[in-house]
Amino acid sequence: MSDKINHHRRRFLGIAGMTIAATQLGRFGSAIAQSSQTQPKETTTTQRGTVHTDTTAIRPFRINMSEEALVDLRRRITATQWPEKETVANQSQGLQLATMQELARYWATDYDWRKVEAKLNTLPHFITEIDGLDIHFIHVRSRHENALPLIVTHGWPGSIIEQLKIIDPLINPTAYGGSASDAFHVVIPSMPGYGFSGKPTTTGWGVERMARAWDVLMKRLGYTRYVAQGGDWGAFVVDQMGLQAPAGLLAIHTNMPATVPEDVDRALQAGSPAPSGLSSDEQRAYEQLVRTFKQVDYARIMASRPQTLYGIADSPVGLAAWLLDHNDAGGQPAAAVASALNRTTSATGELTRDEILDNITLYWLTNTGVSASRLYWEYKGGFFNTKGVSIPVAVSVFPGEQYEAPRSWTERAYPNLIYYNQLNKGGHFAAWEQPTIFTQELRAAFRSLR
Repeated sequence: MSDKINHHRRRFLGIAGMTIAATQLGRFGSAIAQSSQTQPKETTTTQRGTVHTDTTAIRPFRINMSEEALVDLRRRITATQWPEKETVANQSQGLQLATMQELARYWATDYDWRKVEAKLNTLPHFITEIDGLDIHFIHVRSRHENALPLIVTHGWPGSIIEQLKIIDPLINPTAYGGSASDAFHVVIPSMPGYGFSGKPTTTGWGVERMARAWDVLMKRLGYTRYVAQGGDWGAFVVDQMGLQAPAGLLAIHTNMPATVPEDVDRALQAGSPAPSGLSSDEQRAYEQLVRTFKQVDYARIMASRPQTLYGIADSPVGLAAWLLDHNDAGGQPAAAVASALNRTTSATGELTRDEILDNITLYWLTNTGVSASRLYWEYKGGFFNTKGVSIPVAVSVFPGEQYEAPRSWTERAYPNLIYYNQLNKGGHFAAWEQPTIFTQELRAAFRSLR
């Protein structure tokens, strides 16, 4: 391995603060599902081996997991070989035995995957080949004229399930207190190696390539002008889209902005005290980043040895623990996920136990635990440091994010900043945790571009 690659890998392992990137869908009857190219024959989860000669075709897709797979899932959960109880009275050694055993009991006996599968199938799903790989995506068009096309990208350990609660408010704003002029056409792809997208068989599918693929996707759908949104890995994808600045991309929105100045980034990597002269907001952000970089053991493993994670492909409980343990002892940014394990219902959009299991079960049924992890190995750049994006950018800062990006840093990082707002509620999984607030943010963020 060259010195240059070694340097990048050491940089990654030193600053791998990558985030843990876990409902009601509303009135999807109002959506008009359209695409510029569709084939009459529908692809299902049991027909993924079909050969298609037209690589630009957009093929309708339906989710239909086999009953055999679900029976096997429950069997494997029940057959889990458990370790002994942790030797401490807190989460400092990882997810506690009692927590995982109770989750496993519910998962094996009461949880029903078919509910979320039916919910997903109320939406129009498609698959198209881009750069040699099948890309799965949801595409829902608004009935309102002049709706703004929007592509939204999830992260790890997330999936398209993170965005389900924001779709109808975005396409049908008049039913949720907005105006027709706030409407979006919504495209939500599964990242390569995640969910129902293809699994790369060669290296090279990092965020830069995804950014190029998303532009191809939007153009293939007939959108000549559009905006992009992302959090967690999705934030990296939209930053790359901003750097590539393809024709037609009007602006990006991020809820995990890369704003850290160079001198601050150097101090963080070196483990040094904060540079002098920071404001109170900047000092708080620095301290939050110091904490974040101490909580990324999972990222370091995936960045260096993703193929070694065989256990998460063999054990549902092992997969669940891996996706749930963010090494922050129940603090942010995973507090919303941890609290959801004890929440069975929510009238205001907070995460529930079933929603967490929906996401984990999707990983299990698609066997994407390892393939999703390889994205960390692919990435060779920095994390929260500035990237040099010059196109219009909108930023929403949620209090439970890895760090709260100060306005001062944000204005320097994104010189064409068109929107900045600090929220008083919500965290890393903003669209999943606080769908109403998140939807309102997207409307406000892009309003000046309509």
